[in-house]
Amino acid sequence: MKSLRLNIDGVLLLNKPAGWTSNAALQKAKRLYSAAKAGHTGTLDPFASGLLPVCFGQATKFSSYALHGDKTYRATLKLGVTTTTGDTEGSPVETRPVETTLEDIKKLLPRFTGSLQQIPPMYSALKHQGKALYEYARQGIEIERKPREITIYSLEAESLEENQLILSVRCSGGTYIRTLAEDIGMALGCGAHLIALERTSSGTLSIIQATSLDALESMDTNDRMSILLPPDSLLDSLPRIDIDFDDACLLAQGKHIDRPESCPVGIVRAYAPHGLLGLLEAGQRLTPYRLMDTTSIVRQAD
Repeated sequence: MKSLRLNIDGVLLLNKPAGWTSNAALQKAKRLYSAAKAGHTGTLDPFASGLLPVCFGQATKFSSYALHGDKTYRATLKLGVTTTTGDTEGSPVETRPVETTLEDIKKLLPRFTGSLQQIPPMYSALKHQGKALYEYARQGIEIERKPREITIYSLEAESLEENQLILSVRCSGGTYIRTLAEDIGMALGCGAHLIALERTSSGTLSIIQATSLDALESMDTNDRMSILLPPDSLLDSLPRIDIDFDDACLLAQGKHIDRPESCPVGIVRAYAPHGLLGLLEAGQRLTPYRLMDTTSIVRQAD
């Protein structure tokens, strides 16, 4: 007999432990909430820990805005050793002496800030002809990857002890910290790989608000529900507009409405008197882009 699944709408800020895949952490949270539908907003490698926003129900409609938003990380690099994957999951490739100081590193880091071209690593989940790149890598097959533009907004060296360098990084979505670690190691002349990684924020969401799986498991149902954020917590970076009930009815029926002069062009989050309506595309007119469940609005309009 299948267990009852609940239609829950909200966002759980989960502190994923190291050693768990993002999907395993997601499935655990989904079971604890008995949620009918769930998804996360961007994979963390199994060896990494930190903030993993989990979306339930209608919040999954907006997960891409957290996926592509800015991120911050605390990264620990092992200088002097390179690996096949750029992290602890690979095999050692080369060992070199480390002849650098924290001050040397601080002087180097400005070269790795701003807009950069980064080649995604072979050991990644990016797809090529329907297969993840890491599947080819495990077969010893190298696939040509095109560089893509990323932005490193800030990069600071916190400490250097026993060849372990700790960095704080704020970057655009899609940045591979493993690749950044390898590039910094190459520039230092000693090589490096990532031995620990913690994601501390995603967009406006912070790990300070996050809950561990152990804590989640010890809660009762009411406590679990109380820590969920609303679906629009993923949309804080988008401009907001407020519309009246009549316009909300038209949009819920797939129709267009006039764009107010004060409304910027692009994707905006729209609120009706009842709350979040969803996302609209603002061009010459306002058109539905991705809406919450509008069944009740349509019924009232009829």
